[in-house]
Amino acid sequence: MDVSFLGGPKPQLGVGVVAPFDFALDRELWRWIPDDVSLHLTRTPFVPVEVSLDLARLVSEHETLHAAVQALCAVSPQVVSYACTSGSFVGGVAGERAMCAAMTRAGERLPALTTSGALLEALREINAWRIAVVTPYTKSVTDSLEEYLKEAGVTVTGRAYLGLTRHIWRVPYRDVVDMARQAVVGAADALFISCTNLPTYDVIPQLEAELRMPVLSANQVTMWASLRAIGAEAVGPYQALVDPVARRGPASMTASWAPEEGAGIPRCGGLSEAAFAGSAVPSSEAEPADGLDVPPFHPPEEPGPPAPV
Repeated sequence: MDVSFLGGPKPQLGVGVVAPFDFALDRELWRWIPDDVSLHLTRTPFVPVEVSLDLARLVSEHETLHAAVQALCAVSPQVVSYACTSGSFVGGVAGERAMCAAMTRAGERLPALTTSGALLEALREINAWRIAVVTPYTKSVTDSLEEYLKEAGVTVTGRAYLGLTRHIWRVPYRDVVDMARQAVVGAADALFISCTNLPTYDVIPQLEAELRMPVLSANQVTMWASLRAIGAEAVGPYQALVDPVARRGPASMTASWAPEEGAGIPRCGGLSEAAFAGSAVPSSEAEPADGLDVPPFHPPEEPGPPAPV
């Protein structure tokens, strides 16, 4: 059969992604990507360190980013994204900007962004400056996220965390939902679920419907901002950030607080915290969750499919 009439493939739109060595959710990233865009992933070199502030610093060193971005440039992406929340907030706002600058230099002026920078962009998009936070991290890493947000003018109204130092991708959706319910206290405009290694895609619509507010996740904001940078749109039915219909639905009903036009960044309010110990709990080396006794970690023999919500 003569297929010469087909010509060649359409010009490729590509998003280059630098992920930490332990990233396990490649398939989740693809779920936000439209059919005419490709993802090109590379990983940072392995280091024998559990999830911690030390690991966040190691996987975000400029030399590491330089090598990863240069490798991605071989396939000519239109933007390069660093898909790690803790690695991009551990140095504060200035550190995140320096990471973007380092990646841009490595890519010969290729646009670059990070998960934590994408989060701030998403919060501006939905006009949310008082948020609840959910993380799988230890207390010290969660504290660092809160410090980053505070520096950016964002108030954390409540939070919950698991205290994990490994196997974050195995956390079931039910644990994410339980943490969200504990974290959303006070007048929050949105919920943010941190960590690109924490599964979130399918749980976002249900949480938005239950909590009546936009729900953002690390992988979601990373892909949304990456696609926006190249003039494309993320795919995410019933997710307020990426679906205009969802933004007019239950997620738009929060409206408990919003700055008046021209009012600038709101003043920080009080913090209410809920430390949650779910079924996927930390190893013996993890930090305790605010004095709560944490049961031992018993990982499943096989990860299996995500648990239903």
